[in-house]
Amino acid sequence: MVKVIMPDGTTLNAEEGKRILDVIPRGIGLIAEASGRLLDLSTVISDDLGEIRVLDFNSREGREAYWHTTSHILAQAVKRLFKEAKLGIGPPIEEGFYYEFDLGGKTFSQEDLELIEEEMRRIVEEDIEIVREEMRREEAIALFREAGEPYKVELLEEIEEPVVSIYRQGEFFDLCRGPHLPSTGYVKYMKLLQVSSSYWRGDERNPVMQRVYGISFPSKEMLEEFLVRREEIRKRDHRVVGPQLDLFSMPSEIIGPGLILWHPKGARVRRIIEDFLVRVHLSRGYELVYSPHIAYSTLWKISGHLNYYRDYMYVFEKEGIEHAVKPMNCPFHILIYNSKRRSYRELPLRLFELGTVYRFEKSGVLHGLLRARGFTQDDAHIFTTREDLEDEVLGLIDLNEYLMRSFGFEELKVEISTWDPRRRSEYMGSDEDWSAAQSSLEGALRRKGYRYEIMEGEAAFYGPKIDMKLVDSIGREWQLSTIQIDFNLPRRFDLKYVKADGSEEHIVMIHRALLGSIERFFGILLEHYAGNFPLWIAPIQLRILPVSQAQEGRAEELLALMSARGVRADIRKAESTLSYRIRESELEKIPIVAIIGEREMKTGEISVRVKGKGNLGSMSLEDFFRTFGKELLPPDMR
Repeated sequence: MVKVIMPDGTTLNAEEGKRILDVIPRGIGLIAEASGRLLDLSTVISDDLGEIRVLDFNSREGREAYWHTTSHILAQAVKRLFKEAKLGIGPPIEEGFYYEFDLGGKTFSQEDLELIEEEMRRIVEEDIEIVREEMRREEAIALFREAGEPYKVELLEEIEEPVVSIYRQGEFFDLCRGPHLPSTGYVKYMKLLQVSSSYWRGDERNPVMQRVYGISFPSKEMLEEFLVRREEIRKRDHRVVGPQLDLFSMPSEIIGPGLILWHPKGARVRRIIEDFLVRVHLSRGYELVYSPHIAYSTLWKISGHLNYYRDYMYVFEKEGIEHAVKPMNCPFHILIYNSKRRSYRELPLRLFELGTVYRFEKSGVLHGLLRARGFTQDDAHIFTTREDLEDEVLGLIDLNEYLMRSFGFEELKVEISTWDPRRRSEYMGSDEDWSAAQSSLEGALRRKGYRYEIMEGEAAFYGPKIDMKLVDSIGREWQLSTIQIDFNLPRRFDLKYVKADGSEEHIVMIHRALLGSIERFFGILLEHYAGNFPLWIAPIQLRILPVSQAQEGRAEELLALMSARGVRADIRKAESTLSYRIRESELEKIPIVAIIGEREMKTGEISVRVKGKGNLGSMSLEDFFRTFGKELLPPDMR
């Protein structure tokens, strides 16, 4: 008998020789996991599998299988309706799935998507069994070549394994590792969302594909909630809100894709964030440094970046010498550390830079401020001893919590990326190094009371790391903060310190970026608040509205007074109606509006309106600063 654990934690004992599908109630699970492998529910139970865990839609793996199966249903529907379509790839993504098709230069219309969606529902109603087959790679190549699927043939010719798997559902078959749901009828509610053009495999030299995106869920309520949330995301899109508020623009046709022009209001917000970061870091024992934007390629050869990242670097030649625009700041910080002999008394040395870097990201992955080619990292490198490593990690977690709370993010989720001991040869450093580093990361998290997920095999070759994700106002998770231990560069650059006994030892190096990049964080912040920045960040904190020209002199006096007190304020003079100017201020998302009419001229007060709260009535300037004084200031200055 083999133990089978259901999604709700209950267990049952199953006989060998039966399929997992046959021993569990239909609808309870989607796929299964045993001995670290994901399985179809059609898998035959055997003692060799060990304990079997059934996974449903509540698990990440279950959702991915659900969406992957729906992508195959999409492909089957397209092949039924558009027989000339050639199949590309159709993976699950973070939310939903897509499938790519070569239509020979044609594009899908909205009417086409509606027809495809209708056909998908028919395929679901047919409840077609999904069957896994394994065959020799040469057989699979012949099968897809005969079917007229050149992209599948191309993928197969690059696979080194002698045996591959395909999945069949009725007349449709696809190259796939799986796992998949038992039949098409397991998919309940679905919606095709959009279609876009993309180059095959992201290479502009390749044919243009039609990429169809979709989503599916086990319940109608889940689908409806998703669509409502998606509409909210659309309304908050920083690529729309940013230009509407005159914060930035990205005229790619003139300056190239992935590059940002910061307008005065956006630059003001950015400077507020950067100044806050600098003050906070200086108060926590960091030293501020600057580094150049270019260097000889030799530096990147020593660091290893040129070999690993050359395709993402901007490399050019001047005076017969190859130069590179920096894709990261760490080699420069290492040179600062290595500029003199270091003593244990100087450690830990924390170097902080708002360093602008450039990476040649492919056009297909660029996404406004969230994925750009030029961006500024809140980058720091900590040079410390092994003994102090855990305390330094703890300090970084504290700092990250403070920063996230300051910007209005309360919920953080944590992962530790570790090595895979089965691939030992791929990793730098000794077993002792890895064990000590992972112990330091876990120890710091436990001391802070965090629950965390171990992501085995997700570490970089040079050391383990902590990734901290924030959760925004509409429930999306964003990967921002990274704390990375590095065994590689201290050895490549021979970074040492003199111990108390006079001997030398290699330092431990920590890479960390907490906001990730100013640009990406700005975009996330913009969407989190839907453009309604907290008062301390808002580019214009207060707008003064004189009711008529008779109050404009008093409005100018108030502007000067507010500016002297550090308040970012402006005036909209009485060149249009008061209601129009109030509406205009609402659209510009000005947090506070101060209205001056005849009554306020007599009393010396201001009538205050707050966005989202309405009219607070008249108040004196003393009451104004008593009410809003702290909110007007950055958190570290209150």
